[in-house]
Amino acid sequence: MGNCNSCPSKGNCNKQETCTIENNPNNKIKNIIGVMSGKGGVGKSTVTALIAKKLNKMGYKVGILDADITGPSIPRLMGVQDERATSPNGKDISPIVTKDNIKTMSINFMVGEENQAIVWKGPIISNTVKQFYKDVMWEELDYLLIDMPPGTGDVPLTVMQNIPLNGVIMVSVPQDMISMIVAKAVNMAKMLNIKVLGVVENMSYIQCPDCDKKIKLFDGEETEEFLNEMDLKLLGELPMTKEIVNITHNGLNEISDELNNILTDIIENIK
Repeated sequence: MGNCNSCPSKGNCNKQETCTIENNPNNKIKNIIGVMSGKGGVGKSTVTALIAKKLNKMGYKVGILDADITGPSIPRLMGVQDERATSPNGKDISPIVTKDNIKTMSINFMVGEENQAIVWKGPIISNTVKQFYKDVMWEELDYLLIDMPPGTGDVPLTVMQNIPLNGVIMVSVPQDMISMIVAKAVNMAKMLNIKVLGVVENMSYIQCPDCDKKIKLFDGEETEEFLNEMDLKLLGELPMTKEIVNITHNGLNEISDELNNILTDIIENIK
C-alpha cells in the first residue's frame, strides 16, 4: 500500500499519513491484485482475463476493474462489450456481470460506442479509476483484479497510492528489450512499497503438434537473467496458441486442459 514516504508530494500536502481512499462500506473485498507491465502489447489484459476466469472456476468470487481508461480491453475479452453500466440509486454504479458471474467495470460501459476515444487529462483519468473502486457495487469479492495500462504513469501511480493492493503481477514476453521496460514497472512498485508477486511470461513458446515439444520463440536465458537480477519469481509461462490468440477476437469462453493446468500453477503461486 502506498504511503507518504513513497509519495512525490511528501511534505507538500495536508493529507493524513496514507492516501488510501475509503471503499464503499457495502463492498467486502478480500484480495486486490494489480496486473501491469512496462510495455503495451504483451498480453496483460488477456492474462488478467485468464486469471479471473480460472479463479472463478475454482469457486472464488471475482471482479475485474479495467483501469486502462484510454485503451480498455476487458469488455471484449469477457464478452460483454455491448453492455452499459447503470446507477440504480444515482450514486453507486452496478458492475457488468458476465455469464459466468465475474463482475467487471470499464469505461467502455459508460460511453456510447466501443470505439469512442477517451481524450482526458491525467487527473480526470485518475479520478475515474478511483470512482471505479469506491463507487462500484462490488459487494463481496474474494479477488478484485485491476488491469492497469502499460507504463509507469498516472494510473499505476494512482492505483498504488490509493487502493490497498495485496500485490502486483508483472506480465512480460521473453525479449531483452521488453524485460528492460518491465523492470521500470517493477522498480516503481518497489519504490511505492508494493509487493511484486512475480512475473507471468506470455508468448513463451509454441508446442509442436506432433511431438508436444516446447519450442522457445526467444532465448530463454534473457528471462532467467531478468528474474535473477530483479529477484523475482516466475509465476508461469503461457504459450503462443490459437486458443489464446482467438480470445482477443471471440472473447474468453472455455479453457483447454493444458491452459487450465498452467493457470492453476500461476494461481497457486500468488495465493
